[in-house]
Amino acid sequence: MASSAQIELWHAEKVATQVEVGTAPNGIHFGSWGETRIPEPDLERLVGAVPSTLSAALVHRAYYFVPLAIADTGETMIAPAYTVDLGDRAVCHRNASFGTTEAVFLSTRLVEDRFGLAFEFFINVAHNFVEAAGVPDSFASLAWSQAEAQVRGETSQDAWETRRRAQDSRSSKGIDERARNSYIESSFSDALAIYQLSLAVDFDYHDLREREYPLLAAPALAERLRHVAGLFPANPGYEFQILYRRKG
Repeated sequence: MASSAQIELWHAEKVATQVEVGTAPNGIHFGSWGETRIPEPDLERLVGAVPSTLSAALVHRAYYFVPLAIADTGETMIAPAYTVDLGDRAVCHRNASFGTTEAVFLSTRLVEDRFGLAFEFFINVAHNFVEAAGVPDSFASLAWSQAEAQVRGETSQDAWETRRRAQDSRSSKGIDERARNSYIESSFSDALAIYQLSLAVDFDYHDLREREYPLLAAPALAERLRHVAGLFPANPGYEFQILYRRKG
């Protein structure tokens, strides 16, 4: 295995010039570079899970799957291969802008399984969509009605904290609208990412726990996911379904 000293880091823009960016049938722009260890059919299947109804908002985005995006430099640097030392310096993704293109470089070698990479990709897609198109009013109403009904838990630490801040402020000054809007954006990004993940990978909901916060009750999550599925139907060849496990 090559040592870190033997591996030359590349500027993200230089990497972009070496990659032939393709457009998936759903309209998503993507490419890969370096020793990603992702078979091309698997990568195409992963990218293809993004509903085509999202692509118009992502027309200026390109997703680059690379071994490692390095975190500890002032510029966006990419490693063409993995070493333990470089892995310690890497992050899950880094962003860069090239003219009108907003690039997202995703580290494929920081995760050990398809689940981890898939969720990192889909949460980026979800956040990018929200940045471009915002949150559908119907989902905002649904999520806030669940919060008002004190439905247990949330889908991420960010959603949990911003929901708490928005609701805790009511006793003195009314609802903190900034916190409420952040909560709506977080909860929608989470739901959109989980929905896409469900199209691409079989997984247990509890695998999504990040830190110490209570996960959203399964029926409430199912309601959100069904709503998202109605807004952004699955592409041909992908299927959305929710399975409940029961002790038997």
